[in-house]
Amino acid sequence: MNVQRLSEVKEAWREGLVQQVEARVKKMLLANPACHDWDHTQRVRTLALRLAAAEGADALIVEVAALLHDIGRSTELADQGRTCHAALGGRLSREILLSLGVVSSSFVTAVVDCVRCHRYRRRDADAKPKTLEAKVVYDADKLDSMGAIGIGRSFHFAGRIGARVHNTAEEALGSESYSREDSAYREYLVKLRFLKDKMQTASGARLAARRHQVMAEFFAELDREVRGEDHST
Repeated sequence: MNVQRLSEVKEAWREGLVQQVEARVKKMLLANPACHDWDHTQRVRTLALRLAAAEGADALIVEVAALLHDIGRSTELADQGRTCHAALGGRLSREILLSLGVVSSSFVTAVVDCVRCHRYRRRDADAKPKTLEAKVVYDADKLDSMGAIGIGRSFHFAGRIGARVHNTAEEALGSESYSREDSAYREYLVKLRFLKDKMQTASGARLAARRHQVMAEFFAELDREVRGEDHST
């Protein structure tokens, strides 16, 4: 087989794998709420490929891992956080890749590592992104929690669990997850405002800086309006 033909075979295999993983993931995410559904996965995939190109990461590992990163999420949502969706997602990702006939153990391990290490609130101290590909997937997922889309997702989640539209910092920080005080503002205070300093890549950090500013300005304005302290000019 000549070099050109071998290259064509490899490319066909890559495209076929991505298509098969995509089809499998779409089915698994059907029951997920909109804040962690196929649309979210698609946005993370797009961001991950953008970061991979900028950082020089392996695009196939990144794309497959981005597609698989939230497949354990429905279980975590169902039991209100008792399950770690990243750990479960890693195990399920290995099963899926093996069932699709992927024989490269290094590829499977790399993808599983990306999925296992993408979570912000880690329960396993060892689940920190160390490879470039894991850092790219981590940043892409966090970026979709920031900016205008992050605000929208936070309000969607808060509405789904019956949380308030807005509350004070004291009420928010003094409450628990999945409670009535688990507002979008609480998510900003306990997680989103810190993300810009947690980016793993230079490209991710640049995007995060802009998205952070969008969130900071929005919640400051929301707080002013709720307090009746906004003034016309």
